[in-house]
Amino acid sequence: MPSIKYKKTKLDSGATLVSEHHPTAQSFSVGFWVDVGSRYEDEKLSGITHFLEHIVFKGTKKRSAFDIAKSLEALGGDLNAFTSKEHTCFHGLVLKDDWKTAVDVLMDLVSNMKFSKKDFANEKNVIIQEIAMSEDQPDDIIYDYLLEPAYAGHYVGRPILGSIKTVYGFKEADVYKYYHENYQGSNLVISCAGNLNHDKIADFLNKNLKSRKVTDFTLRKGSERPIWHKSRTAKNKDTEQTHVLFALPATSFRDELRMEAFIVNSVLGGGMTSRLFQSVRETKGLAYSIQSQLHTMSDAGFITIQAACDGKKLKELVATTIRELKKLKTKGLTSKEVDFFKNQIKGAILLGSDDVENRMNSIAINELIFKKPKTVEDIQKMISKINVDSVREYIDNHMDIDLLSGALVGPNVESRNSWWVKS
Repeated sequence: MPSIKYKKTKLDSGATLVSEHHPTAQSFSVGFWVDVGSRYEDEKLSGITHFLEHIVFKGTKKRSAFDIAKSLEALGGDLNAFTSKEHTCFHGLVLKDDWKTAVDVLMDLVSNMKFSKKDFANEKNVIIQEIAMSEDQPDDIIYDYLLEPAYAGHYVGRPILGSIKTVYGFKEADVYKYYHENYQGSNLVISCAGNLNHDKIADFLNKNLKSRKVTDFTLRKGSERPIWHKSRTAKNKDTEQTHVLFALPATSFRDELRMEAFIVNSVLGGGMTSRLFQSVRETKGLAYSIQSQLHTMSDAGFITIQAACDGKKLKELVATTIRELKKLKTKGLTSKEVDFFKNQIKGAILLGSDDVENRMNSIAINELIFKKPKTVEDIQKMISKINVDSVREYIDNHMDIDLLSGALVGPNVESRNSWWVKS
């Protein structure tokens, strides 16, 4: 079977190109990753990273908004973007023979943005509508309600979308300045996966990707490590169910026990065999769904537990959840349980390795965080080393139930002071 090959090149522009050659793939996935996210914004510019992710699609010096929209769709491909706390990514998926078009379009977006005053005003209104829409989605906005007090005093706790006030306050000059300072040189990682030729992509980028004046990112705001605070938040919303979100601090990308965090997350609420799914849904029927998720950043992380239920069942759901947390904290896992969830995670990673978009994301994050690759085989070896003692070490060092934070969204929840069961 043909082998998958990784390659890395430092481009003339200062950007980094990383790729994985999958010789049997029919597709080509590419992402232009900008090493800037919402945590690095000035308070008065909160939401500008996400706004910029949108406004670049309004046009460039050589493409209109419609030209951009149809560029990959006309080929049966896909073009999109997202903003996180730490990164912005513009990505495309096309057939392998159309790689140059995908790279050219994305390169144009991060190099040659150009928009009109009308576009600028319209996009402000679009983002303001998005902010308003998020308020109507309790399972989404509840994260903002929890993270703002949990990371109080740090930029990472602010909503990625910003606020209506800050978005209204953006000036065109602010957006262009932020774009030119961040969308350049060493702050760019171009990640590709699929049936590709790395050297041809590197040659194309060296000929066409512009260089800009280098910006010093070492002292930018938001770089200091965020501190987790225990918090409780309740927001009244006219919803059918009461939504609840718990969160505990966890490992960062760089922590030696990061893989153990995956085990703990899987045990808690990673699937139908998880403890919370079995106790909350299968045994007691308290909620249709309950799940946990590991959220990891360069210097911090947290595990969330999310569910929605009839308000009358809230107290029992909360009590059951905290009881399972305490049980895991005091008793840990058996060797048999550790092996079960190790195999579960290994299988999920191997299944994901066939997806070139998944691999494009993975090699990009590894370059942004570690400046080196971690192959699927490397990850499998790391998981194989996990044992009862290492999971116990994670639980002792990171699973501090005294720091458990929570948020509620639903009818009349602000008056329900008894919703929180003492831990």
